[in-house]
Amino acid sequence: MDYPLVSIISINYNHPEVTCQLLHSLRQITYPNLEIIVVDNASPNDNPAIIKQSFPEITFIQSKENLGFAGGNNLGVRIAKGKYILLLNNDTEVDSGFLEPLVAKFENNPAIGAVSPKIKYFHTPDTIQYAGLSPVNPYTIRSKGIGHGEKDQGQHDLDKRTNFVHGAAMMVPMEVIRKTGMMAECYFLYYEELDWANLIKNAGYELWYIHNSVILHKESISTGKLSPLKVYYMNRSRLLYLRRNVHGFTFLVALLFQLGVSIPKNALKFLISGEKGHFKAYHRAVMWHVKNLFSKDIHLNPVF
Repeated sequence: MDYPLVSIISINYNHPEVTCQLLHSLRQITYPNLEIIVVDNASPNDNPAIIKQSFPEITFIQSKENLGFAGGNNLGVRIAKGKYILLLNNDTEVDSGFLEPLVAKFENNPAIGAVSPKIKYFHTPDTIQYAGLSPVNPYTIRSKGIGHGEKDQGQHDLDKRTNFVHGAAMMVPMEVIRKTGMMAECYFLYYEELDWANLIKNAGYELWYIHNSVILHKESISTGKLSPLKVYYMNRSRLLYLRRNVHGFTFLVALLFQLGVSIPKNALKFLISGEKGHFKAYHRAVMWHVKNLFSKDIHLNPVF
């Protein structure tokens, strides 16, 4: 096969040693034509300089401010030279041959706009995290991971179209990015890749899960398993997704469900369990939308 240039972009926020572990695994891959771009999102605690010192072959960008997942990746996309862009979480490690099947899928099918590999858990590598995603329920704004939590016994060893790609590892052709735009930066964390996938699908492209490309995901090192930070951004972004992607009568019903069922239920759950920090974070997430009720900025998409 030909080996078009692939630009791998990864975001670092604290934990530079984790990013270095990813870069070490990328040194072992068999794909011969790539550039690696690491964007440090203004890490406040740890010194990210060790990343460039340990891996001088990479392109290293230090942002002056924390731009979030979408903004940090968009910063990398703007300087990338590859035919294909791979957004790869820094808390992942890769199989040596993971890149060839992703590239081959695009090269053989120009109708595809984005792909993700099979994702398994780093600490339990026989267990699947991602083998595709179900549609997002327009009322709960939740999606179910196909294969999630299953032991990998080959039951998902078939490439297939999927509703969404996974933010931990998603490849998009540069041509598609030029046509559709980049990820919406209003999200900051969570749901931005689902929103972007909708944008790509609405432009007429297909999304695929690629079974014979495998990465291992350590998951949630930067934000914690269920920290107040994660509660805030997860719920703020869930409502953002609703406002940006659900329309018409369905939007009205979904909004009533969120106001009458979901929001009171979640707030009460945090109060009953005594998780005051989580409750305050959840309250702030909801109030953000009250304060930005008529903001036009939430409907913007940055252009390449």
